Amino acid sequence: MSFADWIGFIGVSILLIAYFLNLQDILDNNNIIYIVLNFIGAGIACFASILIDYMPFILLEGCWTLVSGIEIVRYFMKR
Repeated sequence: MSFADWIGFIGVSILLIAYFLNLQDILDNNNIIYIVLNFIGAGIACFASILIDYMPFILLEGCWTLVSGIEIVRYFMKR
């Protein structure tokens, strides 16, 4: 596996862990840990997509990172 593969694997694993924890009702989608896991996982997966120059996933993961980042800001503005 290449460096980009490992980076992508880590990012996608973080996303899947967040999704699994949500499905198991361990974290709900308003929990800051869930939001941060999505932000970090998508950001890492986006970086891996940049490394392999695959535009569809750069767009997907970039948007996912942006939306998660906005949710982090909104979470802390509510407090």
